[in-house]
Amino acid sequence: MMWRSPLALVRDALRGQRAREKDLRNLASNLPYEGLEKVKQPNRFFPGNAIKTTKYTLLLFIPMNLFEQFHRLANIYFVGLVILNFVPVVNAFQPEVALIPICVIMTLTALKDAWEDFRRYQSDRKRNNTPCFIYSRKEKKFSERSWKEVRVGDFVKVFSNEIVPADLLLLHTSDPNGVCHIETSNLDGETNLKPRRAVSGVCVSDPEFEPESFNSVVVCERPNNNLNHFKCYVEKPDKEKVGAGIESLLLRGCTVKNTDHAVGFVVYAGQETKSMLNNNGPRYKRSKLERKLNIDVIFCVILLLSMCFVGSVGHFLWLEEFPDVPPYLVPDSNGHLDSPGLSGFYMFFTMIILLQILIPSSLYVSIELVKIGQIFFITNDADLYDEETDSRVQCKALKITEDLGQIEYIFSDKTGTLTENKMVFRRCSIMGTEYPHKENAIRLAVLEEPESGEEVIFNQRPQLSQTGWSLHAEDTNPEEMQHHHDNRRKSRVTGSAPSDVAFSSPLETEVIPDRKLLQHISRVESSGSRKTDPYLDFFLGLAICNTVVVSMATAERQRASRFSRSRQTNNPLDTLSNVAKKPFSLRHIFTSWKNKPKRSRTISEDSVVEEEHFNAPVKIDGSGNTDGLQTCSLQASSNSNDPARTPDNVTYEAESPDEAALVYAAKAYGFTLLARTPHSVTVRLPSGEDLVFELLDTLTFDFNRKRMSVLVRHPITKECVLYTKGADYAIMELLGTSYAEHLRGKQKNIATDTQHHLDFYGKEGLRTLCFTKKVVSKKVYESWLVCRRNALAAIDNREELVMETSVQLETELTLLGATGIEDRLQESVPDTVVALREAGIRVWVLTGDKPETAVNIGYACRLLEEEDLVINMSCKNKLECTSILDCTLEEVKRYSEDPRNVDTSQDIALVIDGRTLTMALSSDLQDRFVDLAKHCRTVLCCRVTPLQKSRVVKVVREKLKVMTLAVGDGANDVNMIQAADIGVGISGQEGMQAVMASDFAISRFKHLKKLLLVHGHWCYTRLANMIIYFFYKNVAYVNLLFWYQFFCGFSAATMIDYWLMIFFNLFFTSVPPIMFGIMDQDISAEMLLGVPELYRTGQGAGEYTFTTFWVSILDAFYQSLVGFFIPYLAYQDSDIDIFTFGTPINTISLFTILLHLSIEIKAWTVVHRVTMLGSVALYFIVTLAYSAMCVTCNPPSNPYWILHSQMADPMFYLLCIITTVVALLPRYMFHVLRNSIAPSPLMQARRLDRLDASTRDEWMKEWRSFRGLGQVRRSRLSPPPSPTLDTPADIFPQSPTASDIMADDLTLNVITDNCQRPVHM
Repeated sequence: MMWRSPLALVRDALRGQRAREKDLRNLASNLPYEGLEKVKQPNRFFPGNAIKTTKYTLLLFIPMNLFEQFHRLANIYFVGLVILNFVPVVNAFQPEVALIPICVIMTLTALKDAWEDFRRYQSDRKRNNTPCFIYSRKEKKFSERSWKEVRVGDFVKVFSNEIVPADLLLLHTSDPNGVCHIETSNLDGETNLKPRRAVSGVCVSDPEFEPESFNSVVVCERPNNNLNHFKCYVEKPDKEKVGAGIESLLLRGCTVKNTDHAVGFVVYAGQETKSMLNNNGPRYKRSKLERKLNIDVIFCVILLLSMCFVGSVGHFLWLEEFPDVPPYLVPDSNGHLDSPGLSGFYMFFTMIILLQILIPSSLYVSIELVKIGQIFFITNDADLYDEETDSRVQCKALKITEDLGQIEYIFSDKTGTLTENKMVFRRCSIMGTEYPHKENAIRLAVLEEPESGEEVIFNQRPQLSQTGWSLHAEDTNPEEMQHHHDNRRKSRVTGSAPSDVAFSSPLETEVIPDRKLLQHISRVESSGSRKTDPYLDFFLGLAICNTVVVSMATAERQRASRFSRSRQTNNPLDTLSNVAKKPFSLRHIFTSWKNKPKRSRTISEDSVVEEEHFNAPVKIDGSGNTDGLQTCSLQASSNSNDPARTPDNVTYEAESPDEAALVYAAKAYGFTLLARTPHSVTVRLPSGEDLVFELLDTLTFDFNRKRMSVLVRHPITKECVLYTKGADYAIMELLGTSYAEHLRGKQKNIATDTQHHLDFYGKEGLRTLCFTKKVVSKKVYESWLVCRRNALAAIDNREELVMETSVQLETELTLLGATGIEDRLQESVPDTVVALREAGIRVWVLTGDKPETAVNIGYACRLLEEEDLVINMSCKNKLECTSILDCTLEEVKRYSEDPRNVDTSQDIALVIDGRTLTMALSSDLQDRFVDLAKHCRTVLCCRVTPLQKSRVVKVVREKLKVMTLAVGDGANDVNMIQAADIGVGISGQEGMQAVMASDFAISRFKHLKKLLLVHGHWCYTRLANMIIYFFYKNVAYVNLLFWYQFFCGFSAATMIDYWLMIFFNLFFTSVPPIMFGIMDQDISAEMLLGVPELYRTGQGAGEYTFTTFWVSILDAFYQSLVGFFIPYLAYQDSDIDIFTFGTPINTISLFTILLHLSIEIKAWTVVHRVTMLGSVALYFIVTLAYSAMCVTCNPPSNPYWILHSQMADPMFYLLCIITTVVALLPRYMFHVLRNSIAPSPLMQARRLDRLDASTRDEWMKEWRSFRGLGQVRRSRLSPPPSPTLDTPADIFPQSPTASDIMADDLTLNVITDNCQRPVHM
């Protein structure tokens, strides 16, 4: 290797830094420079692919670890005292002894850090040595190398089921269409396949891919951690630029699927890859309790300095009293003796050393141990385990477990959080005509109520005609009916079994077509007018306008369950189900149907359906058919020449459940999506004819446009057609103002009728989407294509330019129709919401859905009650918003201040849309909005963006100074989760982004109930009481030494041996409080769940307050006075030595401190008893051994045989008993009087806990009813009866609909009457 001067090395280092910091990077191929030295390599300034996640090296571990540990101020404080003790003029006792406590603590911490770093080193070594294939110009082939040898500018070949070693720009795949499918579950938890498209025309790839032909320059942006965006273009030698984005990037950590091989150009390697930039480790949060603790530590420091000042002044006054120099004050070697003032100054520091344990050095370590124990119990709670997903609760933030017991506000997403995120196609409106899909509603009702005695059997058999397909009905074979009936009774399976393919449970894939719509499509097909028929265009839009990946069902993908990965286990979830496939059919026959009540708003997790009729296989093929009940679809005898790809053997994998539901709905009507490539989409019509649409472009969905579009060339008309789907308000605006006033009457009526149907869908709680079509002329398309290519090739402002081109094309759309998709509530959501509300927690829902849908869900999950006062805010301008805020706030305050309403409580709910919310959160209206929201029990924010969600959380948290919790399941909830004090992610159907950004992860919303009400209460109560006890323990023990200073001239002498003083805190009294913090249980879980109001004790100031802290400190002062002066008075005027006096005091202190803890323990366990008795036994064993062996340990005074002599003296036992009783009597009497005269709710609940289960339940009901008498009932009416089988299907009690409270501007109404309406099927 050629020698280089230091100046050249510095110059290269500066150049490399400038190159890495540039906004744009120019990357060239490494092949022409292969074998040359590093200084001639074009990409030498960029890091290699080897990763290093370790923090330490073998040589620098000790200094680096010490430096890191000294970031904690407590360690600096104690090390400073140790150093101070080595100064002769101020040392209090042997310097070596003072080293022991801090050395033990720091050594244990260093060993823990070393073990964690060694595990990281092993993981890095394994990953860096993973084999991969890199192209070599010398060998003319892809050669096997390790990951750490990959460099920016290399060509890497990745095979199927292999992990991508670096961020690769895709240049070639084995697929003839240039598509490579990847699975990103290692990055974002999403298990659906994502297509990636090769950058074409930059390299020779026919017949074989030739990397050496690549002579272009790749220009890409600076590395960032955004997994969803990538800016890049490839500049050819002729200066032509070919744009590329995230759709052409293979990210490190992804797995190649369903593709034999792919070749990519390395753009980012090692630490600069997007996956590594996202690997930030756990986020550090400080809990509310820890912040209070730090304040109390400051008070302890002030108390310590005050005591040291008293000792310093006392020592000065003591010396001043002597007329002559006393003989026991020995001068130094020069015969010099310090003056009293200087001696008093030195004594100040000596006292700090002596009384240092007033600051609890082991408290922080004990808190960490307690939190580890608490997390163990949380994660191993069987009630928080979800069997369907095989997942348990995850605790990712180790510092804030106690905050779970202090939550005051919960901010929740709706879709996938309150609901299942299993989208079920329910209704549709086409060209102004509504199709209710009654038969499909009946099927869903049966799925939801499987235990009823009713029989609903769908029997389907193909009956295909010569001309294509037809619709017929025929009688059902009675023998087969009996066979189905028998099988129905034999076994039952879950209606929503998990599947390897996302969004593919039978609940989502099976759709029974509407009979009327089915006949209409049949007539259209028969008439031959399908080229221009809007009904066919509507279903083509359903099938085409999406990003669904289509693959063969036989292309089995081997992968582990994401839930197993999330728990970091090596046991993947392997559940297989073999289901007999039956052909699709055109008919459905209903043998019997009885009047049923309105279906419940929630579907139970353990709801079951008949195996014969509604089987739920784990591996679901694209047909969605099962054994017995299949999706009714339109399917002809296939005339296709491609027998391998049929509707029966395709698999759909969607990025969102909405897309999957719509594709399966189109398939149910015979419009089957067969294939999707980067350049074409193939759809099979009901007649069996395959239409291959040329895919010109895809305008992907974004939160600003709220829609997506696909631009295709129609294979028959050869026209450029734009199909668009999106939110109703976003689509209707594109039709023109006021429902397209410029349109002719028919189209205008269609828009009006469709909007009416959309409003109805919203009131029913359905998610709505509108579908449109636009024919684009050739001239317009060519002009637009130029702008589109320029936008895609841009680096600066690419997102804005791309969005502008999308908006430019999405105008003057023709409305085809709309869909209503149901997203059902998760199990036990209403019960959970009610329990949280009773616990004093205010629940807000932040959703992107329309207000009508959100309000309907609000009533369904009991966020809204019939008697609530509902305030709807929907404003068009800021002036209107200001006026409404002022008026509403004035009315709300006037109501609360009215003397007639003193004993009443009005529950207020606020519904606000995203546009109004933006105005309300502006700086001048923010305080008024928060003031109004403070008076509301529930707030529903609709049509909000992810940024608005996080903004709402931050404003409420900062303005009201409350503890907040945010819960969500998708990527759009990440900002909200990170903004709250506690973020909870739900491992739902839309990947794991929310889980990875959260502090705690659960699998169901209902788990919040026990997580907060039980574990949150326990964690907070245990830790708060343990911290208070720690302060008490240290103050009580230190004051014994302080009182002794009044009798030894404040000379910092001690009556207890130094070693025994150290052992007292380090061993004798350390374990019991830790077990107290981990295992104490003031109230049982059953009581906490049965009476959620008990959770309120931890909200606000909670149990750890300024008062409780100082009461415990004063109690410690009292107990130390008793513990010192009773032995002092007993031994007064005796001739005992110093350690004979100190040993009983030390023993009394041990008994007093441990018995004080026994008074505080609420639930005794074997562990508590063992640790208590073990601490006492350890004290006597160690002290006896030490006093027997220590002859000259601490000259001139030594503790030799002291305890042995004491234990032979009856005075010792009498002192221990009397002093301990007198010391603890006030504390005990205080507990007795408080619990007898004015018992707290917790004490009352504790008494009920001692009763047997049946008696306790009865008392619990009475107590709850008694507590309810203190509140005036908010409605004179009794709650509506639950629907039963005796309730007619067409009449039932109904909660207020969204239309009752939604208005253009503002509605204030109290619903006091139940309304009735017919069931719309």
